[in-house]
Amino acid sequence: MSELGIVPGIVATEAAIEVDGQDMPPLAAGLLELVVEETTEGLYSCEARFGNWGTIDGGVGYLYLGRDLLDFGKSLAVRLGSGEGEGEVFRGRITAIESQYRRSAPPAVTVLAEDRAQDLRMVRRSRVFEDMTDADVFGRIAGEHGLQSDIDAPGPSQAAVAQVNQSDLAFIRERARWLDAEVWLDDRTLHVQSRVRRTPANQDLTLTLDQGLLEFTVSADLVHQHTSVVASGWDVAAKDKISFEATGRAITSELGDLQSGASILGEAFGDRIDQLVHSVPLTHSEAEGLANATFRAQARRFVCGSGLAMGDARLRVGAKVTIDGVGPMFEGAYYVSRVRHIFMRRPGGGYRTEFTVERPGVGR
Repeated sequence: MSELGIVPGIVATEAAIEVDGQDMPPLAAGLLELVVEETTEGLYSCEARFGNWGTIDGGVGYLYLGRDLLDFGKSLAVRLGSGEGEGEVFRGRITAIESQYRRSAPPAVTVLAEDRAQDLRMVRRSRVFEDMTDADVFGRIAGEHGLQSDIDAPGPSQAAVAQVNQSDLAFIRERARWLDAEVWLDDRTLHVQSRVRRTPANQDLTLTLDQGLLEFTVSADLVHQHTSVVASGWDVAAKDKISFEATGRAITSELGDLQSGASILGEAFGDRIDQLVHSVPLTHSEAEGLANATFRAQARRFVCGSGLAMGDARLRVGAKVTIDGVGPMFEGAYYVSRVRHIFMRRPGGGYRTEFTVERPGVGR
């Protein structure tokens, strides 16, 4: 333990808190705990707990229950880290306020915030989009919520796409999966992009065991792998059956020198074919897209790892990170699929980052 009570390897840092565009050093100084979470599903969240007892208006009392500083709908931004690992880890709006009163500790207040994907989560609709591409649909939904859009989801115009008793966010997520795309909000911009086209903010991030990387657990598991995926449907206009089989070729561009789970599965156990039965494509292009997207989603989770790193704001969903010092089978580049930035102001606390990574192959 260091003199400050910080576990070696955990970043001793102060958070910077911004409310409605204004820097709030006193609020940041009162921060007790903070968790920021990101996933590939979008809708990033933040939970921050502050000490809520002190000098106010010439007396002593509750600091943050007057709703003058912390209030519903106000924007909240958080920066963490130091040096190269310093940066903004969250920007969103306050959606909940919780006050805690405990025998063993002074009163505290917790605020929960979500990014602007919350707008899309809270609107549920049933409707039909006619003669539009998915990119057109995503752009229209973004406009309905006053958002800009950055859409990279190629596909043909479709006669009808139905949103049936779904929130706008759930609907976009569902359509994005068919297109092998991911959804996220960057302040006021809705992004829908395929993983291979998603431009990482940090392209040269390396974590080495016992240095920036404190803990790492990784597994290569064949249980959900398949040697091919078949999508079948019915072409109403042509009155003919539709079928497309996705194979290992769908993931080749992401493998590099790695060997895929599908390849290992075929060698060790023989062919294992996955027949999709819960989705019915209406055109050959839909069947091809669905089969390839499903195969890639399965293949990318062949190797999954979870780790604990020194607090680093560069670790974000969508980043490519190189894991070093863990042996030839599991060393190399991974895709970051989930992140939790954690700050604790107490002995053994500080700033650390928990993360989940995945990739479609192992070292040969």
